[in-house]
Amino acid sequence: MVFLDETLSFPHVSQASAEGILAIGGDLSPERLVLAYKSGIFPWFDSDEPILWWSPNPRFVLFPEQLKVSKSMKQVLRNANFELSVNHDFEQVIDTCSKMKRAGQPGTWITNTMKAAYLKLHELGYAKSVEVWQNGELVGGLYGVDVGNGLFCGESMFAKVSNASKVGFISFIQNSEYKLIDCQVYTNHLASLGAKDIPRAAFLKYLE
Repeated sequence: MVFLDETLSFPHVSQASAEGILAIGGDLSPERLVLAYKSGIFPWFDSDEPILWWSPNPRFVLFPEQLKVSKSMKQVLRNANFELSVNHDFEQVIDTCSKMKRAGQPGTWITNTMKAAYLKLHELGYAKSVEVWQNGELVGGLYGVDVGNGLFCGESMFAKVSNASKVGFISFIQNSEYKLIDCQVYTNHLASLGAKDIPRAAFLKYLE
């Protein structure tokens, strides 16, 4: 593991540990975050930890053409009383993501520092949000980073009512021109939608 200083650089991802941890320290400046994402690296750490930078191998991704939508979910998409928007309220989306209680996670990794960093990325046009509304209330959403080359790096999502985040995620993919969705690490939820592991080297090819 490499300790970062103020120099705007990262070690090669091949130096990551077996768990995927590449480096520690540095900062969450827009310049460093953009460099990280374009290098196949992302920050992920708890509030009581220093900044940790990850580049796992394998990488968990979703190819939009391999998206799996069940019959029941297709019915939800047709009949659910949801309205969708993009980049309408990024701040509320990331704030709600940070407050949602998740199984196996006693706290949140989306600290105030992280929120401020991604709000800046949003202002610069890199970070995007998807909002799912019902009767004028934000009931689901997701956010992530557009790194170019047709690649979107998903960061977090939330749902206050059943299927809200799925509707937002599926609709976003179906109505975008992304070639690859980076899901970072395995989850059963995203695996059920068609996400799968690929070698890190293959993932990096999409960033070139």
